[in-house]
Amino acid sequence: MLSELSRVEIIVIGLVQGVGFRYYVFRQAERLGLKGYVKNLYSGEVYIVAEGNKTLLEEFYKIIKIGPMHADVRKASIKWVLTKNEFNRFEIIY
Repeated sequence: MLSELSRVEIIVIGLVQGVGFRYYVFRQAERLGLKGYVKNLYSGEVYIVAEGNKTLLEEFYKIIKIGPMHADVRKASIKWVLTKNEFNRFEIIY
């Protein structure tokens, strides 16, 4: 049901560019059935918008804070925002 849909915005800080981080996020989102996108920011951070079941989004956030092997996540912040139900899939934005 749409009422069960939640949305988060996540900012990840650390060594998260040039280490396969976006692909890691993409694979995890696909595995959990989430929709949205991930992109690098010019500041060196990674920005993620994801929609899905709240429990799955919480699991996703825990996984993101670990990151792939070559990444070094120093800080990750999550913000729960109004759901827009605007995505058909999860994608990497360049």
